[in-house]
Formats: sequence, structure tokens, C-alpha cells
Amino acid sequence: MNGAFAIARHEATRLFASPLAWSLLGFTQLLAGVLFVMSLTDISLNPQHLDAYDGVSEVVGAGLFRFVTLILLLVVPLLTMRAFAEERKNGTLELLLAAPASATELVLGKFAGVMAYLTLSGLLLGALPATLFFFTPLDWGVIAAGLLGLWLVMAAFAALGLFASALTREPTLAAVTSLAALMLLWLIYAVASIDWHPSVFGTTLDIGQLAGGISPIGHDDTLLRGLVSSADVLYFVIFVIALLALTIVRIDAERR
Repeated sequence: MNGAFAIARHEATRLFASPLAWSLLGFTQLLAGVLFVMSLTDISLNPQHLDAYDGVSEVVGAGLFRFVTLILLLVVPLLTMRAFAEERKNGTLELLLAAPASATELVLGKFAGVMAYLTLSGLLLGALPATLFFFTPLDWGVIAAGLLGLWLVMAAFAALGLFASALTREPTLAAVTSLAALMLLWLIYAVASIDWHPSVFGTTLDIGQLAGGISPIGHDDTLLRGLVSSADVLYFVIFVIALLALTIVRIDAERR
């Protein structure tokens, strides 16, 4: 897998050398910081609000990570849109396909490079609630589970973005496609709050539960509550592997 490591290093270097990537990182941290300060201000002015939650960790930590998931709907498509689409448009994808690296190594390398950037962003975000350790007791389990959920959401979104980028030669179209797909997943998650139980062929269906099981946002919700379930983690693993496999098939078909 030396080819995958080389491609991952190249992709990460390209991202960290990009003004767009640094702008997105700053944009994400700025919005997260504003929400963090607003959450602390609300707790200071209205401490009774904590009664509806399990503590500061859930209000600040889980609330922050849930908000960042919304930001990722925009940030990840902009990060992944150039992965294959721009390479194809500039003619450099042909050089990559001619290199002594398989389509699997190429896709895994691109994915690892994007995840290196997103992992750094996630660690910076996790540092915000962690600073409260000096002032109040924290439930590290809730924060760790929420951070794990955020990282898994990043991986799922990145895999989807790479697949969208592999389908076209226009980076803008790749970004719009992945954004539309992510918005659809978010809308499916929104349906989970609807109490609808239609009967199909004599079987009562829980539409809300089905919607929550389909969307990665629904599985992340459980992690944000501090509950780490193997079923939720397995969902993300399958989701990422399936999309990366589709991307590999698409790139391999182009090589042939």
C-alpha cells in the first residue's frame, strides 16, 4: 500500500497548501467558537436550562458537535470536489492512472488525505469543550462519544464527496452533487421526528425509525448522547466502505 501512502501525503499536502482549505478551516472554527461562547453565555445567564440536560458536557459538547455537522454539509463538498473532477479536467488524472498504483490505492490515498485534514479540524473543535475542564467537571464519555460521532460523520461525508467527484470532470458540479446528496440525507433524518405509522400489507411501519436508520445523522444522534453502539459504528463503516468501493469501481473503469 505504498502507493496509497504516497497519494495520501500528496493529497494532504495539496489541501494544506490550498487557501480554500485554510479558509474553510477558519470558517468552521469561527462559527464553532461563536456557538461555544453563546452556549456558555446562555448557561451563565440561565443556569436552570441545565436541568433539561445531563450537564454542561451535553449542552456544550454535544450541542457544538451537532452544529458542526450542519457546517460539514457545506465544507466537505468544497473539500472533495477537486479530488478527481479537477484532476480529470486538467488531464492529470491520466497520469495518476498510469502510475504503478491500483485504483484502490488511488481512492484510499485520496480519502486518507481528506481525512487527515478533517481529523485536524475535529481535534481543534474537540479542544473547545475540553477547555472547560479547568472550570467545571466534565463527562468525558459524552465528549469522547460525540467527537467519535463527528469523526465518523466526517468520514461518511468525505466518502460521498469523493464518489461525487469521481463521477464528473467539473469540480463545481461535483460539489453541487455531493451537497444535494448530503442535504437529502439530512432531510431523511428530519423525517425521523414525524410520528407516522402507515400500514403496508398488514404490517405497521414506523417511518420515523426507518428514516433515522437510513441517515447517518440519525446514527450520530445516539453517539452525541454519549451512547456508543456497535450497530451505529458498523453503519458508518459499511456506509464508507460502500461509497469507497463504488468510487474504486468508477476509477477502475476509467483506467480500462
